[in-house]
Amino acid sequence: MTSLAPYLSPAFTGFATGFSLILAIGAQNAFVLRQGLLRSHVFWLCLFCAASDALLITAGVAGFGALTEALPWLPLVMSLAGAAFLVVYGLTRLGAAWRGGEAMKIAGQAQSLGRTIAIAAAFTWANPHVYLDTLGLIGAVSTQYDDWSQRVVFGAGAVIASFVFFFSLGYGARLLAPVMVRPGAWRVLDTIIGVTMLAIAAKLIHGIL
Repeated sequence: MTSLAPYLSPAFTGFATGFSLILAIGAQNAFVLRQGLLRSHVFWLCLFCAASDALLITAGVAGFGALTEALPWLPLVMSLAGAAFLVVYGLTRLGAAWRGGEAMKIAGQAQSLGRTIAIAAAFTWANPHVYLDTLGLIGAVSTQYDDWSQRVVFGAGAVIASFVFFFSLGYGARLLAPVMVRPGAWRVLDTIIGVTMLAIAAKLIHGIL
């Protein structure tokens, strides 16, 4: 029987990386939360957002696997760039936590399914940061695993994190709403995100040295 031990670390790292990236406050998450509060097309919206992430994450992990064979120096460059981005991103979140004032404001009326998905598509595919996060950052972090099976497990962890997050946010919105309208709740959330990002950056740098 094959031991699962070698796959626990990449699975956890993939889940933590994906969850931390997607957890940040943004238009897409605010929209999912809003639709969850309205109980409008929640399942299809969450499925669309998570499936989009899954496609991008898969492309990032698979693409880097092919590129690193042709360009052996690329993992080092991308790991350094990824670590730098994580540090800046983490400090930005910590700065937001320090400043506060990130309370959610939910307003508006429910939309049709087509319009809901169209808006979600714009938030997802027209956002340049999503490509940096999935194709760039997650792809770069995956290169720390030389074993292809571990790299696949890492990507699967990130994909699972996306599904867990979006469906939890969409269906848990009504439970979260009384808390997340308070700026203090977002300060705690941003602090957790910032610390997690810095920890992942430290692990990336440690793998390089």
